[in-house]
Amino acid sequence: MTRPIDVLVVDDDPRVARVNAAYVEKVAGFRVAGQAHNAADALRQMETLPHLDLVLMDHYLPDDTGLAVVQEMRRRGHQTDVIMVTAARDIRTVQAAMRHGALQYLVKPFAFAGLRAKLEAYAELRRTLDGGGEAEQAEVDRIFGALSAGSEPGLPKGHSATTAELVRRALVDAPGPLSAQEVAERTGLSRQTAQRYLKLLERTGRATLTLRYGDAGRPEHRYVWATRV
Repeated sequence: MTRPIDVLVVDDDPRVARVNAAYVEKVAGFRVAGQAHNAADALRQMETLPHLDLVLMDHYLPDDTGLAVVQEMRRRGHQTDVIMVTAARDIRTVQAAMRHGALQYLVKPFAFAGLRAKLEAYAELRRTLDGGGEAEQAEVDRIFGALSAGSEPGLPKGHSATTAELVRRALVDAPGPLSAQEVAERTGLSRQTAQRYLKLLERTGRATLTLRYGDAGRPEHRYVWATRV
């Protein structure tokens, strides 16, 4: 019998932690191993829980940040997987989470379906990795795309909620319309990736396309967050 995936739920608000823990318990194959409400207790439980697999990590904790906890985890040699579950929406925090190895980033508030999708995608990723062996390019692409399949409802397969959030924040924070190149520069994404997500946001009505005509040549496509229009 396969052992359940043990999860540590970290949130500064005990009520929110209990709700998130209840969500975890509703997903087949997952088990809540513990709850922590500050950075120190989270790190302590990581040392004592015998088979911890995954941490749902809040960013805003009373004694430190969730990202600082992730950094300390890695410094101590803990390779436990992390999904950020937080109200922090600023691009720098999202980028830092990616760079510190968070597998996914779920923005509060969210419904059960949002967390369930992330957990089910994580379970699928573990099943793939547990198979071992060598991987051809197609298999590598499937591994790296596994968590993207757990994006927020409404995102097409192959699109990451984390990347969509980066592009969304760039548009929301901008004083005016941005080109794909400008979005790429603000987010650290490639121009091609920025363009792909901008087109997605436009198709779904979240961003509006505007055209800027220069002295010659084709007009430049620029995008603005829909609520700013």
